[in-house]
Amino acid sequence: MKRVNLKPSEIIAGLYDRIAAAPLAPVWISVVARETALARAHALEADPQAAAKPLYGVPFAIKDNIDLAGLPTTAGCPAYAYSPTGNATVVQRLLDAGAIAIGKTNLDQFATGLVGARSPHGACSSVFDSRYISGGSSSGSAVAVASGLANFSLGTDTAGSGRVPAAFNGLIGLKPTRGLLSTHGVVPACRTLDCVSILAKTCREAHAVLQAARGFDPLDPFSRTPGEGQDAAPWLGGPFRFGIPAENQLQFFGDEQASALYAKAIADMEGIGGEKVEIDFSIFRAAADLLYSGPWVAERLAAIQEFAEAHADHMNPVVREIIYGAKRYTAVDAFAAEYKLREIRRASEAEWRRMDVMLLPTTGTIYTHEAVAADPIRLNTNLGYYTNFVNLLDLAAVAVPAGFRTTGSDQSHDHSDQSRDHEGVVGLPFGVSLIGPAFSDEAVLAVADRFHRAPGPPLELQTNPPGCISVAVVGAHLTGQPLNWQLTERGARLMQTSRTAPGYRLYALPGSVPPKPGLVRDDAFQGPGIEVEVWAVPADRFGSFVAAVPPPLGIGNATLEDGRTVKCFICEPYAIAGATEITHYGAWRKYIQHSNR
Repeated sequence: MKRVNLKPSEIIAGLYDRIAAAPLAPVWISVVARETALARAHALEADPQAAAKPLYGVPFAIKDNIDLAGLPTTAGCPAYAYSPTGNATVVQRLLDAGAIAIGKTNLDQFATGLVGARSPHGACSSVFDSRYISGGSSSGSAVAVASGLANFSLGTDTAGSGRVPAAFNGLIGLKPTRGLLSTHGVVPACRTLDCVSILAKTCREAHAVLQAARGFDPLDPFSRTPGEGQDAAPWLGGPFRFGIPAENQLQFFGDEQASALYAKAIADMEGIGGEKVEIDFSIFRAAADLLYSGPWVAERLAAIQEFAEAHADHMNPVVREIIYGAKRYTAVDAFAAEYKLREIRRASEAEWRRMDVMLLPTTGTIYTHEAVAADPIRLNTNLGYYTNFVNLLDLAAVAVPAGFRTTGSDQSHDHSDQSRDHEGVVGLPFGVSLIGPAFSDEAVLAVADRFHRAPGPPLELQTNPPGCISVAVVGAHLTGQPLNWQLTERGARLMQTSRTAPGYRLYALPGSVPPKPGLVRDDAFQGPGIEVEVWAVPADRFGSFVAAVPPPLGIGNATLEDGRTVKCFICEPYAIAGATEITHYGAWRKYIQHSNR
């Protein structure tokens, strides 16, 4: 998370000034008292250890179906409101990381919708044009970030509710793998499918929030953690295959500009090293059709059945119609649909063997408030064309901006004039989503970052791949050397060849089998640096790698010539007594070649 020179209290004071200058609704449902937020900021400033926290002083917003102690949780329905006794697990983890909660944001009632227009508090609009919807259900969470009222926000995403508003407001929308972020303290929509999502302006910010918020939660029966190697992709940082639907399986609902922007996104993905692969998207569409045309809608009723039966008149009419549609399904229907989903999942495995990540439009188009009011269910369904299947098939996804239309959407009725955001960008935003298998979150987020920033310089997120630990090797673990297999069998990937900073010496250790060098730091020595290879080792396999390192070697830290610090083989000083310093040949390979002559 990018740090600024302002103190947290100065950031919070300025933010509350901006909130006071705009109406509370429709972005916010409730806001933490200014004095409370400032007290939190001052407490962080007074704590000498707090500045090291990863989210120190960063203000964030929370969708109002996620508990924050001190403010009511309403799920967008005032009659449903309750006062939580504690924070949702994900909120508490962010507070522990130094973040500052600002308030609870508007949403489609009971998180049922992709439009952001099903709330008694009013409908949020895209920050680029007030005539167009913000997308939902995490509508207020997206607009809060896009309009500068929070650095990041929490939403939820069951069918696309974190990705659609990200697309309509030019944001990153991270929908993690199910169970990666705890849903304890979250009002359920479809409990078996629900995810807490993250909305931010950059992939790096989303990654920082993910790292702070993730972790197993025994209070959440759906919480889980990745298996060995699941969260590290071997293609990360190099060539990769991305799947796209066949031309006749794409749907833009008449929005020709969205179609053209998607074609450009495909070309841009090829430009960052991706290989395009055409897949059978009908398999994924078959899963999407099950979400609202199958018995999973019954989960929405199960979540609030007692309230819905007693307070039907207090519910949004469209939301009520959708949730009450659950009554037409039986337990037999539920099992039949589960069997069908299992068949679809198995069929999708063949497509995943052909690709590493999928590239889709986040939505096929964008709609005006007027259009949605006239046809609320059909247009909402259209917005889920590329999003509804993701949680049913247990996938991870990142929505990322991918350009702007030159005018309003071709689906609008009378919007031929151009619109501009506050920075002068013409038109309405378009976004794509990168989708990967369960627990590929960090790898997909890293590729999304490459796409989002191209052709800019890479971030640290790319230099040290998510889910991996960078390790510099100097001897027998180099490519082609006898112990290199200890890296490759763990799925490690060679990222670069570099040198250490000046101040390191390399010695040939006597009697080692196979021959090994010892790297020792000597600050008084200003040599040219020692040649190293930097490998990305999956974090969950790093321990077994270290356990195989024999004395007098160990794993410590070394500084590279570019100033970065990485894990590296180091040698205990006693072992270099009588050892030969490698000076004439500059690198281990040259020394070995010379010794074998």
